[in-house]
Amino acid sequence: MVRANGAVSLRELARVVQTSEVTVRRDVRALEAEGLLDRRHGGAVLPGGFTRESGFPQKSHLATAEKTAIADLAANFVEEGEAIVVGAGTTTQELARRLARVPGLTVVTNSLLVAQALAHANRVEVVMTGGTLRGSNYALVGSGAEQSLHGLRVSRAFLSGAGLTAERGLSTSNMLSASVDRALVQAAAEVVVLADHTKLGTDTMFQTVPTDLITRLVTDEPPAHDDRAATELQALADQGVQIAVAGGQGGSAGSGAGGPGGDAVPARQQRRDVPVPGPRRQVPGAGGQLRSASASMLGEQGTGAERARVADMRRR
Repeated sequence: MVRANGAVSLRELARVVQTSEVTVRRDVRALEAEGLLDRRHGGAVLPGGFTRESGFPQKSHLATAEKTAIADLAANFVEEGEAIVVGAGTTTQELARRLARVPGLTVVTNSLLVAQALAHANRVEVVMTGGTLRGSNYALVGSGAEQSLHGLRVSRAFLSGAGLTAERGLSTSNMLSASVDRALVQAAAEVVVLADHTKLGTDTMFQTVPTDLITRLVTDEPPAHDDRAATELQALADQGVQIAVAGGQGGSAGSGAGGPGGDAVPARQQRRDVPVPGPRRQVPGAGGQLRSASASMLGEQGTGAERARVADMRRR
């Protein structure tokens, strides 16, 4: 299966051979020892290390149910009349199919697959970047793509990648794709990463989005025994990334109106945000403490010296 598809998930292997994921994981470990494949978090790929990149046919067969659920949930974060950018990938392609009925939407993309999914959407305007076509993922890359994004400003960027860790953020195996993704990030006020649980804890060669620039992660519910994915999710949340989990409490994966391959925006009850430890990118103590200090110092008992001290704090 790995030779035919380039990559497979443990869930899919267990389903095909009708055994448990625990058994499959043991067998995959033995095959890796023989040099026949490389283990990846949640699956296995052909040998190749950090630099190997699966093509579209291989990626399209990986974690299909998870990608559908993630796309259903991610569509909740797109509002009518917005302007957004959508990067290349099979998960973002699924998202695009669900955006076709969002009125007044403008989508800027370097992905032929995303553009094709929206080609017949009457109320959605699609703007393609320039660039050189990469046949492996049907994306436009290179200086032409990057230059066409200069001066662009949109509300959100929706991106996928080959791996996601709390330490490095989102990464990919191709340098040209990474450069365009970075340009897409620069154009957006917020960055939403779409990544199924098999990508959590996986690190690849080129960083595209550092963790501190990721506003939100939309992912699926990791298996109960997958401690690594759960640990990575917690680490991302600890760094201020908002986590939305498809198929968790408050909804089931893929149960929205869009359904597999659909294009409708799903019901809101699918969304489950994991709590994070407070607002992002704020200087500790610079908000509430200053206001409370101002209130106490400028009260009826305030003195001239205290007023001057508050003014100095505000200037700082």
